[in-house]
Parts: sequence; structure tokens; C-alpha cells
Amino acid sequence: MENSQQTLQPASYTRVLSRSEWQHQRTTHRARVKPWVTDRVERAGIAQKHPVYDFLFTYYSFRPAYLMRWSPGADVLLQDIEACELDWPHDFLITGEGAYISSRLFPAHRREYLAWALRYLTETTHRPAIFNCYGLHEWAMLYHEKNPRHSQVPLRLSPKEIARVVEGSELRCTHYDAYRFFTPAATPLNRTRLSRETTTENDQPGCIHVTMDLYKFAHKIAPWCPSDLMADAFLLAADAREVDMRASPYDLHEFGLTPLRIEEPDGRSQYIEAQRELSERGMALRRRLIVSYQALFRL
Repeated sequence: MENSQQTLQPASYTRVLSRSEWQHQRTTHRARVKPWVTDRVERAGIAQKHPVYDFLFTYYSFRPAYLMRWSPGADVLLQDIEACELDWPHDFLITGEGAYISSRLFPAHRREYLAWALRYLTETTHRPAIFNCYGLHEWAMLYHEKNPRHSQVPLRLSPKEIARVVEGSELRCTHYDAYRFFTPAATPLNRTRLSRETTTENDQPGCIHVTMDLYKFAHKIAPWCPSDLMADAFLLAADAREVDMRASPYDLHEFGLTPLRIEEPDGRSQYIEAQRELSERGMALRRRLIVSYQALFRL
């Protein structure tokens, strides 16, 4: 959108940042995400895959360069700033007072998405968290599977041992975007038949994938999403992804990750503890996202 020459004013700015304040926030944001962006770009340059971290940039379709960009969020006035200093130049409005991203200029055709997302985030917030799935979705993706998704990574258990764990457990996956990758043999073993249409009715805040997906809800409204919230969501997704894959049957020692042996009682207890901690962080972040979405939807 070519908005930089428009002069549309919000009813009032939610905040005003001096030059030193917005420069500090921008520097802080870039420092938080740069190691991840640099690692991703360097690996991509030599076609080197990472079974854990690639997911953050492939499943979530937000470019590394975009993650580096800083935004204060909607209706925050940046004082004493030049157009050449804006990370999202086409989305800022420049006035005599400074520059800001107007909530009023969020694309009208995306209001249907905002309505769905607000309902989803709100209902997920109020739904009880479940902590007894033990990350078995990754096991269900390998159940009687001859071609694992991460074929370059060795398994720490044999196919027979993986099958024994799956068959000796109840699959309780509640997240469709994990369930849809179950093998045909594993799909009927899940307690609930899931579908895209029932996502809002089944997703719950204890789910590690639901916690990871908060990053998706942040980048879907960039640059109206404040970058501190974006970075918090990304880093939470990274932590959740690590737990997710550590609980899998893959051997990730080469990548510096020790297994959460959910096939054993102690491993299951450790998984639940990690899942609870991620869920608590996700709950606080989800509430912040709801505030950002509400500010756009009520206009």
C-alpha cells in the first residue's frame, strides 16, 4: 500500500515515542531476532536443512527480512523520523508531527479474517488446557511410515518400538494441523476425528502447536502488530518447537537437543511440565494479541 503521502489522522495516538525511544525499541527488536534470521539465511545459502528450526520459516510463511523489520504497532506516533528510516515505508503515514501506522488503513477485505481470528483467540483463551497428549503427534506421523519427513535425521527408536508406543497409548491430539499429517494407519487411533472446519471448537491452550501458532497470528497483522509482541511470539514458537521435537522419536543430539523420552514415565512428567510452562507464556501472549486484533476490528 502506498500510504506514506496520506494524511489520515486517527482519533488519537495510543502512544507517542521520541526519537531516542523508538530508536531504542528498534535496536532491541533487531538484536532479539537477528541471530535467528542470520542462521536461517546462512543455512539457506548452502542448502543446509535443520529439522527443528526450518519449521519456523517454512510452515510460518513470514520472510526472515520481514521479521527483522521494526514496527511500533498501530497508531503510535514516531517523532523526529525521516521516511528513509522507516522499516515499513509504504505502511506509514507521514505528518508534521512524525510518522505512524493507522489502524484505519487495515485492509477492509481482511475484516472477515479479523472476525474469525478474534473468535478463535478468545475461545481458545477460555477453553481448559489439556496436558496429557505427551507430544505423540510426531509418533503418529511415523507410525508404519517408510518415508519419514525428516529422512536426514536418524530415529532414536526402531519402527517396531515406535509402533509399540503408539499402540500402547491413546492418541489425544486436538490440533488439526498436526493431525492431518498422521499416517493413514494412525489417523483412526486418535480419540477425536478432527477437521479444518472444527479447528476453533477443538484447539486448546495446552497444545504446543496452538502455542506455536500465536506467532502466525502476530505476523498475519504485520506491521499493525507491535514488533515486541512479534518477537515474543516468534521466540515462544522457537521454544515450543524445541520441546515438540525433543519429544519426538528423532535423534537430535547432532543438533544439540536431548530427548524428552515420553515413552517413559519420567519423560512424560517432564513433557507435561514443559507444556504447562509454554501454555502459561502463551496465555499471556494470546491476551496481548486479542487487544491488537480488537483495535483493528472495532474500527
